Amino acid sequence: MTPKTSQKGTRARGRRGGLAEAMTPARVTVLVLAVLALIFIFENTRETEIRLLVPLVTMPLWLALLAMGLIGALFGAYFMSRRR
Repeated sequence: MTPKTSQKGTRARGRRGGLAEAMTPARVTVLVLAVLALIFIFENTRETEIRLLVPLVTMPLWLALLAMGLIGALFGAYFMSRRR
């Protein structure tokens, strides 16, 4: 059984819910990274040309940088899994 409290708005262990409890360090980190990602996208909207051996591809800069980051992450994950 859970202990009963006589005050409204308190939980069984005396803790209160709210913004202070919801903002853990991990959630703050994720929020900051999401804001930085949005800033990165909106700052890099101009077009860029990329030569892929012979063809010339035009795409937004943020998309080209995202593609290179994903390729790097895949290679890193592959080589880390081979180490084990």
